[in-house]
Amino acid sequence: MPFGFRKQDDKPADSVEASAAMGPAPVPRPVAGGGIAFDGLTEEWRLVGVMEVSGRLSDALNRRDAISIKGVSWAPLDGSEGFSPVPGLRSIDPYDLIMVLPGEGTLPGFSDDEKTAHRVHKLSYGVALEVPPFRVRGTVHLYPGSEPERLLDRSNEMFFAVTGGLVMLNDQRIGDGQTDTILVNRQYLRGVEQLDGDSVGERSRT
Repeated sequence: MPFGFRKQDDKPADSVEASAAMGPAPVPRPVAGGGIAFDGLTEEWRLVGVMEVSGRLSDALNRRDAISIKGVSWAPLDGSEGFSPVPGLRSIDPYDLIMVLPGEGTLPGFSDDEKTAHRVHKLSYGVALEVPPFRVRGTVHLYPGSEPERLLDRSNEMFFAVTGGLVMLNDQRIGDGQTDTILVNRQYLRGVEQLDGDSVGERSRT
């Protein structure tokens, strides 16, 4: 299989249909030497494996440099095949990733007090995002005066975080229910809807 992740021009975006044939995703875990487990989505593929970085995955992605990966398996989004190992895939360009679900190996989570201190100046907004071919629903944390629609603006940070989110491909859920953190590539973001009554305008407590 080729290692190109960009969608071919002659393949319409609406031809992507999720299928149970993809099967359950393998569970990547850091191995000797460290790294961060990840579940990554491109325009045509779902990849799971380990990124050879330390610290926070968002920091590594926002540096925009190619990232070394190992222990990778992948499956096409159209469900035409199940997951299979890809030992020859040794690196990935963050530009190719529509979104990433971090797994084991990232920095430990904050305590409740640390979370409050970390986001004391931010507000929480429930949002629904259009990130073709995916839809995401969850919470974003923004500084006062920055509305969710501003996520469509250009920024030095290519990836932003959505917490407590769900990722959908057509009628199929990606991942096992609610995900603690989803890192979304704003270059693929096409629509932002602010949701009423879903922590909108409340100070973050998580």
